[in-house]
Amino acid sequence: MSAEGPTGADGQAGADAAMSADVAADAHLPVTDAHLHLWDLGASPYAWLAGAPAPLRRTVSIEDVRDELRARGVTRVILVQADDTAEDTAHLQATARAIEAHAAETGAGIDRADVVGWLPLMDTGAVRAALADPARTAHLVGVRHLVHDDPDPGFLDRPDVARSLDLLAGAGLPLDVPDAFERHMAQVVRVAQRHPGLTVVLDHLGKPPLGDAAAMVRWREQIEAIAACPNVVAKVSGLATSGNGDFTEAVEVAVELFGPQRLMVGSDWPIAPTPLDLGSGFAPLLAQVREREEGAARAMLHGTAARIYRRLGEQIPSSD
Repeated sequence: MSAEGPTGADGQAGADAAMSADVAADAHLPVTDAHLHLWDLGASPYAWLAGAPAPLRRTVSIEDVRDELRARGVTRVILVQADDTAEDTAHLQATARAIEAHAAETGAGIDRADVVGWLPLMDTGAVRAALADPARTAHLVGVRHLVHDDPDPGFLDRPDVARSLDLLAGAGLPLDVPDAFERHMAQVVRVAQRHPGLTVVLDHLGKPPLGDAAAMVRWREQIEAIAACPNVVAKVSGLATSGNGDFTEAVEVAVELFGPQRLMVGSDWPIAPTPLDLGSGFAPLLAQVREREEGAARAMLHGTAARIYRRLGEQIPSSD
């Protein structure tokens, strides 16, 4: 499924040259990778990796992808939790500090790194305590729970979770919802309507069933209902591993329904679609977005993420 072309030395050299030319042409448009995963097998169990492709069943670090991100024009990354543990989130916070320190020391690299971490939303008291703890909120710009893996299909409808979501809204932290299709699409609407002050981020456009015409009709109906909620934004990410991976139409539908100001791009690295190959999914996505007029491209590549993912107390930027 790789979109990079030949994998031999000559083919790779050609791909690298094309990538450099692409980035040079759009260097004035900064890119935020709004969905990057890094995990340390010594920090958290990551039980879901047992069923993942073998290349993913190892620790993955920023060193594995930093140069590729820079080559793609990425200046900021959002590190997204991959396990519902405090240890995984703490690892991401430490990594974010290290990424920024590297850029400061070398004068190159990724200028800013933030975290969509995990908090125990089923325990309102613990969430309140975490939000009051500077160590727990360092680099924190959002919260996510792996609802698609939770044994309770009604997790987002629970009263204790609802109270925690009110705390997130009060703190200005968005809630990311992963892999929503089909189990959680209606819940996204209910959560957004019950908590109008909460920003809800739909990861991966809800994972549309690309290539399945009948299921795509249902996805579009559901994404229309979600987009009708003004406090929901969506990530154009993780699509190359959804269905048959042909995401062109889904991106156009997303732009039609949400508008560029409510969309942001993400790589979903190291998952999509060839494990550990950033270009295999992110390159064609960036190319499609960069074909749009500059204001729309700027919003999707950077501006929406700058507005939505802010540290506690950080003001909304004056412009994209």
